[in-house]
Parts: sequence; structure tokens; C-alpha cells
Amino acid sequence: MAAVVRSLDLAMLAHFMSTRMYEFPEIILADRPPERMNTAMGQHEDIAETLAPLREIVENGDDYSVYAQLRQDILSGRLTGNERLKVSTLAARYQTSTNPIREALQQLRGEGLVIIAPNRGARVRTIDEDFVRDIYEIEVLVEPYLVRSFVSHCSGADIAQLDAVQAAIEHLNFTDPDQHSQLDSRFHMTMYDRHYNRSALALWWKHREILHAINVDHGTSLRRQRDVIDEHRDLILAVKAHDEDRAAAIIARHVLGSGRHIIDRMRAGRTKIS
Repeated sequence: MAAVVRSLDLAMLAHFMSTRMYEFPEIILADRPPERMNTAMGQHEDIAETLAPLREIVENGDDYSVYAQLRQDILSGRLTGNERLKVSTLAARYQTSTNPIREALQQLRGEGLVIIAPNRGARVRTIDEDFVRDIYEIEVLVEPYLVRSFVSHCSGADIAQLDAVQAAIEHLNFTDPDQHSQLDSRFHMTMYDRHYNRSALALWWKHREILHAINVDHGTSLRRQRDVIDEHRDLILAVKAHDEDRAAAIIARHVLGSGRHIIDRMRAGRTKIS
């Protein structure tokens, strides 16, 4: 695995990171000083506040609201695969004008969630196992690339912050899925946030949000919960040892495990329905 991660194909990454959908607003691109996390157990509300800068620009205005609602309706299955997306119908559904709908459809087309064909209009892209596989196979390239830089430059304060977030994750112990997601985002953002390649960071964040939205309806098995904790602990040890290869291999295993877990849960849910 280390050899695979070591031979990261930057040309492939450049292809995925060249589209407008992965650009961050300027406030996100600005270098920010590392934030200190309150280490007191149970005070997890700080996490949502810490992640707020990632959303504060794009969530302003009706255009984002329409985009967010339409996106979530697709990812949750409320709008089903191959369903036709008529602008007038969606405008009535979300109580808005047609322009925000058209803009949202173009954004979602860029994310691969909507298919627009000439003279045939827009349709929902089927959210299936292949879609999830494509995302996590990209992420198994992106995240080791991001984590290597962190390992080579991290300070003692950065490592202490990782330890504190991991302690909060273990204290919560998956009892609140939304809170766990925020803490887990905080854990990874601690490592990635100051990377110079903001397009790579934006790509990771976009994919993370998509996979989280898909996984909401499927949950996390007890075995995967244990694996997540162990993988985080192993990663912290590799960071403390400043071992880039080991950290990259661990994060690649972490991404693969999460992606395959989502696919397994999707298949199990489909089997249960049938």
C-alpha cells in the first residue's frame, strides 16, 4: 500500500481538481492560525464553530439553499436515479424562481450528481455503489497526498490538537452521528487545513460531504466504529514519529475502509428491501 501511495499520480489529481466546482471562496483560502480546541470532554459545541468558516460564505443566500436542498434530495433518494428534473417543477417544489434552479443543476452536474443531455434535459444520476467507489478511489490518492505535508511540517501544538480531538471522538463513542461527523471533520481538517494546495483540500471536502450525506441513511457498524478508532490512533502514532510513508499508508487504509463500508451497507439495505 505504501508503494501505491508513494506513486501518487499528480496528473490524475490535476484532472479532478481543475473544475470550478472545487474552488473555495477567498475566506476559506486565507491562511488561518491553528485553532485551539477545548479539551474538556463533552464540550463538543466548539467543533461546529470551528468548521463554520468552511460554510459561512456559500450558505448565504437563496441560491445556496436551493442547491443544498436539491443536492440532499438526490443523495437521500427522495429524487430517484434517472428521474427527470424539470426546471419549472423544481422551482415550484423549492418555492423559488427558475434561475437558482438552473444554477443549482449546473453545480450538481459538475459534482456528477446530475446528468444534462442536449435536447433531453436534466436527470438524476443514480447514486449506487459505482458512484461511491469512484469517489473513494480518488480520495485514496488525495488524502495521503495531504497528510504527507502535515507530517513533514506539524508542530507539537498540532499533534496535541489531534490528540484532543481524538479524545473527544472516543468520549462521544458514536452516540451522536452528527456530532461525530463534526469531530471527525475536525480531526482531518487539523491535518489538511494549512496545505498549500487549496484545490486538493476543496476536492477532499466536497467528497467528504457527499459520502457523509449518502451514509446518513445507512449508519456505521460496530466493527467499522472500532476500526475508525484504531486507524485514528495508528495515524496519530505515525504523525508523532514523523513517518510520512506510514501515515500515508494508514490514511489510505482508512479511506478504503470507509468507502467499502458504505458500499457494503448500501448492498445490505438493497437486499433487505428486495
